[in-house]
Amino acid sequence: MPTEPLRCAGALIVDDDGRIFIQRRSPERRIFPNCWDIVGGHLEPGEEIDDALRREVAEETGWAVSHVLGLVGEYRYTADDGLARIETDFLVRVDGDLDRPRLEAGKHTEFRWLAERDVALLDEHRDVNDGLIRRIAEDGFAALRSIGL
Repeated sequence: MPTEPLRCAGALIVDDDGRIFIQRRSPERRIFPNCWDIVGGHLEPGEEIDDALRREVAEETGWAVSHVLGLVGEYRYTADDGLARIETDFLVRVDGDLDRPRLEAGKHTEFRWLAERDVALLDEHRDVNDGLIRRIAEDGFAALRSIGL
C-alpha cells in the first residue's frame, strides 16, 4: 500500500449558461460505481497537475481546455478501495462541441449539464461517495459566483 496519498486533478467544466458538466461512472467502476462525477483522474508519475488536468479532459471528453478560470478546492478522501487521495479541482472552459462529448467507453455511460438548482441529483448513490461529488459541485458553483459567472 502506498504511504503517500494519490494525487488527482479534477475539472469542473463550465458552459455559457453557468452549468457544470457531469458524467455517470459505469456500474463496473471500482470506486464510485454508477455515480455522477466531474472529469478528472490520477496524475501520472512525474506529471504536473496542470498537465494532468488537460490530459484528463481530453481523455474523458475529447475537448481541449481553453482557460483555467480558477481553483475550486482541494479534497482529501479515502475511497472504498482503501487508497487515500488528494484531489485538486479547477473551474475550466473547453473548446469543442459541448453537445457531443466523447465519453470514455466502459468508464462513463451518460452525461449532462448540471445547473446549480439541480445539485441534489448528485446525492444518488451518496453511500459510496459520502456526498463528495455534491460538495465539489457546490464549491464549484460558489467559485463561479465569486468570479461573476
